[in-house]
Amino acid sequence: MSGGVAAKERSTDTASPPPVATVALSDLPPQAQTTHRLVRSGGPFPYAKDGVVFGNRERLLPAHPRGYYREYTVKTPGSRDRGARRIVCGGTPPTAPAVCYYTADHYNSFRRIVVPQAE
Repeated sequence: MSGGVAAKERSTDTASPPPVATVALSDLPPQAQTTHRLVRSGGPFPYAKDGVVFGNRERLLPAHPRGYYREYTVKTPGSRDRGARRIVCGGTPPTAPAVCYYTADHYNSFRRIVVPQAE
């Protein structure tokens, strides 16, 4: 019986998402690095949906008001559609986001992108 109580407590706990792993920008696929550069320069983006608000419905990223996160497509070689890879960035202005995340599996998991500080 206690297992059911613990499961119920976990399912209603929305205080914070699980910790997000990190990945260096230089360790991402070249297409993700290109997308990240496009975000920082304000485009132009290859897909009409790039830059739309990301709702964080999966609640895997830290909670913020709607509109904080925006999503961008990372091209997938050989894919006939947008594929599953995305970069999701949060903060304003969109060209200087406070944080960006990479997902290779269409929002099932995320890694926070770490960019070396410019010297």
